[in-house]
Amino acid sequence: MSLALDQIAVRHPAASEGAAPALAGFDLRIEPGEQVVVIGPSGAGKTTLLHALACALPPAGGRLRVDGQEPWSLGAGDLRRLRGRLFLAPQTPPLPPRQRVVTSVLAARLPGMGLGASLASLLKPRGAADAHAALERFDLGDKLWERVDRLSGGERQRVGLARALLSPAALWLIDEPLSALDPTRAALAMRVLTQLARERGVTLVATLHQVDLALASFPRVLGLREGRLVFDLPARDVDSDRLAHLYASFEHELLGAPPTDVAAPDDEQQTAPSVMHC
Repeated sequence: MSLALDQIAVRHPAASEGAAPALAGFDLRIEPGEQVVVIGPSGAGKTTLLHALACALPPAGGRLRVDGQEPWSLGAGDLRRLRGRLFLAPQTPPLPPRQRVVTSVLAARLPGMGLGASLASLLKPRGAADAHAALERFDLGDKLWERVDRLSGGERQRVGLARALLSPAALWLIDEPLSALDPTRAALAMRVLTQLARERGVTLVATLHQVDLALASFPRVLGLREGRLVFDLPARDVDSDRLAHLYASFEHELLGAPPTDVAAPDDEQQTAPSVMHC
């Protein structure tokens, strides 16, 4: 799936009148099957960019095309079908806390199912073996029949990533998928996502705080700061000087300090998870 942004500008729906856009006008082209990582300090506009690409936020200016189509000029039915070909994994997956993990993972298939099949799947999961195989890729096979509210923050993030593997989408948009994972599981998650996206020809766009892992895992890197595209380079050309400029006044993030508002790490169990809907 291809993406084309021409002088795109995006505002948050709750932004006050006259506030600067979260994304200022810039141009971007991503070809089908490409793998691109977006880095930059907090508040750079990384999540806003993914939500714009997911057709969840309309441009306040400029032009967005997804596979040659302008989403916001489509009728409701065509827009819904286009969104069915996209998969957005937010940093905090919107998983119903009382739902079984197997049901949460299989829900990724709902965009490609009719109403009757969707309701039947929610009542009695079909495809548990496929869900188990997806979870196994992220070292979570033993959690298939657990309730979501019995999982740690990192486990919920990995369940959110397992959903991508069952999705019919041609575009994966992955937002800070490693914030609650230890380094070993973070590296595993990146290997699984990049390998399977490559094998399936899926376009992959991810945002990451872990700069070293971003440079090691992706061939192309976008650097965002204050809503502007600072650089768009092959990973091999992103040197320490460029990173120092991108993260000026945010050096602690460049050094790998985690954000202050992420879910609990993988080794901390939570019984009352926060659920975010996108």
